[in-house]
Amino acid sequence: MNWDRIEGNWKQFKGKVKEQWGELTDDQIDVINGRRDQLAGKIQEAYGVSKEEAERQLKDWESRLN
Repeated sequence: MNWDRIEGNWKQFKGKVKEQWGELTDDQIDVINGRRDQLAGKIQEAYGVSKEEAERQLKDWESRLN
């Protein structure tokens, strides 16, 4: 999945993000607003994982969206 498409349709993907990373609040997801780097940072904060692990989770999630 192309991240530009996710960013452009963020409202549609917010539910999928919440399913994957349930620790993120609706407010956090709204602030992310489709920005991949922001999502990675919020995953790091909420789950206490490294930047590399957050990126790995994002890549896995993106691949499942196809």
